[in-house]
Amino acid sequence: MKELIKVENLSKSFKLSSKQQKIEKTSEKVRRAVNGLSFEAYEGEIFGLLGPNGAGKTTTLRMLATLIKPDSGDAFIDGCSIVKDPDSVRAKIGFLTSELKLEEFFTPNYLFDFFSSLHGISPEISARRKRDLFTRFGINRFAEVKVADMSTGMKQKTSLAISLVHDPDIIIFDEPTNGLDVITAKTVTDFLLYLKEQKKTIIVSTHIFSLIEKLCDRVGIIIDGKMVACDSLEEICEGKTLEDRFFDIFTEYHGGEM
Repeated sequence: MKELIKVENLSKSFKLSSKQQKIEKTSEKVRRAVNGLSFEAYEGEIFGLLGPNGAGKTTTLRMLATLIKPDSGDAFIDGCSIVKDPDSVRAKIGFLTSELKLEEFFTPNYLFDFFSSLHGISPEISARRKRDLFTRFGINRFAEVKVADMSTGMKQKTSLAISLVHDPDIIIFDEPTNGLDVITAKTVTDFLLYLKEQKKTIIVSTHIFSLIEKLCDRVGIIIDGKMVACDSLEEICEGKTLEDRFFDIFTEYHGGEM
């Protein structure tokens, strides 16, 4: 299989403000969010990053999407360095996270056309993609509704459509079903499986075991910013459920304590 994503020893730390130290009841002034993380993802597979809240999943994906720079290490997206060539990386990926908000004054129609023009997509191709994506996600009835007046689920589906205006081969999703109702969540997960059939390479981060089991070919388990296990679901699970194996690994990592 063709290797499309290669992550090499990524690390990232953040300074904690006095307010954060107080809230988290800690005296540490620097938090190591990601610590020497390495993994690969291949063409046509869905790779899952699994870990508890605060494990470093979102920070990792934000580095891969070139939203923040690593302190050390690098990653290569279809051969392009996130450190040395971030513009080329951005052209190759679609990135979706609940932390990125759509401008609420605008409509899905306007936003789709705007981001299509940013990517240099012709009006004809943009119109075809918009028709396909809006139909798939049921956005057509809301195409001229301001984002501020849409439901959480419709905002998420609109964000998903806009992140794919340029038909990227590499797609990065942070918590793709977070906060969604069961119907919208199924729409999103079914679409991810459809993208896999189109030979797209997809990375998803989540703390939901069932989502990993439904979607992913391989999984990397992150604890305290470190990759503590990375393999196929079959090899990771060793005949157990993913949930049971995760807590085995988590307990072992913490020296026998939960």
